[in-house]
Formats: sequence, C-alpha cells, structure tokens
Amino acid sequence: MPNQNPGFSTLAVHAGAAPDPTTGARATPIYQTTSFVFENADHAAALFGLQQFGNIYTRIMNPTQAVLEERVAALEGGAAALAVASGHAAQLLTFHAIMQPGDNFVAARKLYGGSINQFGHAFKNFDWQVRWADPADVSTFEAEIDGRTRAIFIESLANPGGTFVDIAAIAEVAHRHGLPLIVDNTMASPYLVRPLEHGADIVIHSLTKFLGGHGNSMGGILVDGGTFDWSASGNYPMLSQPRPEYAGVVLHQAFGNIAFAIAARVLGLRDLGPAISPFNAFMILTGIETLPLRMQRHCENALAVATWLKDHPKVGWVGYAGLEDSNNHALQQRYSPKGAGAVFTFGLKGGYEAGKTLVESLQLFSHLANIGDTRSLVIHPASTTHRQLTEDQQVSAGAGPDVVRLSVGIEDAADIIADLEQALSKV
Repeated sequence: MPNQNPGFSTLAVHAGAAPDPTTGARATPIYQTTSFVFENADHAAALFGLQQFGNIYTRIMNPTQAVLEERVAALEGGAAALAVASGHAAQLLTFHAIMQPGDNFVAARKLYGGSINQFGHAFKNFDWQVRWADPADVSTFEAEIDGRTRAIFIESLANPGGTFVDIAAIAEVAHRHGLPLIVDNTMASPYLVRPLEHGADIVIHSLTKFLGGHGNSMGGILVDGGTFDWSASGNYPMLSQPRPEYAGVVLHQAFGNIAFAIAARVLGLRDLGPAISPFNAFMILTGIETLPLRMQRHCENALAVATWLKDHPKVGWVGYAGLEDSNNHALQQRYSPKGAGAVFTFGLKGGYEAGKTLVESLQLFSHLANIGDTRSLVIHPASTTHRQLTEDQQVSAGAGPDVVRLSVGIEDAADIIADLEQALSKV
C-alpha cells in the first residue's frame, strides 16, 4: 500500500493480502492443502529447526491463515498473530504458553459463560487455577495476585452485559506486578477498541463473532502486542528457557517482540492441534473487509433499540453503555467513542418466565447462542449459556434470571423494534 499509515478501513480490505503471484487472483486463494513441498533437505531442516519461516503443514500454518493473521494484527496494532479453530482454542494456547502446573491467573468475573466454564473447570486438568476479581473494582485484581500468578484476563466489553472495562487501570496493576494483561476484544472488535493502545499485552478474539460477522465460520485468534518482557522474571520458561524440541533455542532471544506468537504456534498449536481450516480463514477474511461498515450500523441500531426499550413498561432496566444515563457511559466515551457496540442486556419485570416467553415469541430475531452476526440475535442466558452456574454466579456474571441479551443486527432499526414490540405484548 502506498500510504505509510493507511486508515482502518483500508487495512480491513488490504492488510496482509496481495494478488496471487502465480495466477494473479485478486482475492486471497483458499490453499486447501495439508502440506507443502520442500525445496531440498536443507530447506526442510531450516523450517523444522525454526531457522527459516515457511509452510510445512496446515496444522501449523497455511498461506490463507497467514493473511488472516497479518490483517488482524494490523487492525489491532500488534506485532504478530496466530489464528486457530475457535476463541476457546485461542485462550487455551495463550495460557499454555505462559502457565505451568500450580500457576494461577486473575480473571474478571464478568465474562462470556463459556470462558467462565473453561477457566473454572477444564483448566483444572492442567492444574491452572483461576481467581476471580470484580472488573468494576480494580483493587480486587491486586488482592488476588501472589507469587504464582502469571497473568490478568479481562474482556474489553464484557459479555453478556455490554459493560466497558477500565483497561488502562487494570494494565497498570498487571505491569506493576510483572504480569501480562490479556484482553478478549471479541465484543468490541478493533474498530471500537484497540486494547494494546491502553496497556494490554495480548489480545484475543473469537473470529466467529464480529470479525467474521456473518455467522458462517468458526475461528479464533491471539494477537501478540510485542511489548512484554518474557525474560525479566523467569516466570515464563516456555519463552525464556532453552526448548529441547528445537535444539535449545530460547524463543524470546531468537524472536524478540513476536516470541509469544511464535511460542503459541510452535509449542501449542503444533502439539495440541486446534488448527483453523483454510476455508474458514478465507470466509473470515471476507467478513473483515466490511467490519467498519457493519460495526457502525450495529452501534446505531443498538442505540435506537436500547433507547426504545428504556421507556417500555415491561422492561425494568436497560444496560447499554451508549445511553447517557448509564453508569458505564463515561468509560464508553473514553475507550469507544465510535459507539457502544451491538450487544447489551436488559431486565424484564416478569423475571425468568418472562425472559423465556420473550425469546420464544420473537420472529425477526434468531434465538441462538451466538453474537456478532449481521442478523439480530437473542438469548436468555440464565436458561442457556449460563445455565450451568448457580443463581448467585449468574447474577455475578451479569446473567441473572430476568436478563435478556440482544445482539442487534444490521437490519432496519424500525423492523427490529417492531419485532420486540410484538413479542413484549405476549409477556
């Protein structure tokens, strides 16, 4: 690109991509192959020994995947990225690179229900322990840190409530204790928030959501900010100590500011195997091209819907940071002045049964467990995504019995509101 500092929309279309040198194809090809031919024995040895970058096997990397990684890294302002099969896979590989048995990390209580489950249950099989903190009270993060803490994890825009988190304040706590801050930026997307600019060290996305944007492909990605010193404390041996798999290479010494992304690829993805398919990488790349247009429409529609719901007699409260009377509005204006996102929750005065009736009565909205689609989506978390939690845990996670979550799509706002109106009449 001729412009040395291209704008966000230009990066969304062009970053990482070029016409195919063999065929001249303008769109990034789907390299639907399992493996790649080596030039000779020395070339193969250099690739396997991390002495040269290149393609070996699609489980580890693939040219379609590589364009996706470069594009998302550019949009987030990161040094490098690794695309994988899902957002959960991105979280697994992130912690695999920095945690040892017996280590712990501090996470915000208000997270996607699947993340709460992964952290609180599946990670115990690795003897990785999670400690919970209140994202509205920064001091609670510091209170949970001890000598075995290895990271802090938050969402920039918390799911399901659509609450903005003070990234910079939590980053200051993390860095004071020599810890990386990991931020799940799925709900905001880099169009609204770029966490690395506020002190984050690693950014994670479920590509399935707003980046892909069309509800048709699974994927996840981790972005290495390139600023954290993995060798300073000795607490991150996967990056700071010789790796026997690679003839004693010390990844942080060898790869500098992209060492974390390299570790996640060659130590995590290589052996644990949650690879993204080339086809899904292609579909998500195509979705990213319209990310700025979609996110702006999502935000406009969500504000219109939230404003309408706030005055409805059957609605007890609306938790949308874009509303001026929201107690989260100041953080939204600070971190996301372009808009407050597409996802928010509201409470029905009729509680649990009213929530179930509403979602079953909607017609334009799709009742399913996803967000970030072009279509408007709805779910009652207490009876679905957060059902495995106790009622107290549900309330703590912002998914109490009365809560309904909307992911507002890009349809005409009047049609979205009309569907809500007819469904609420049946509550």
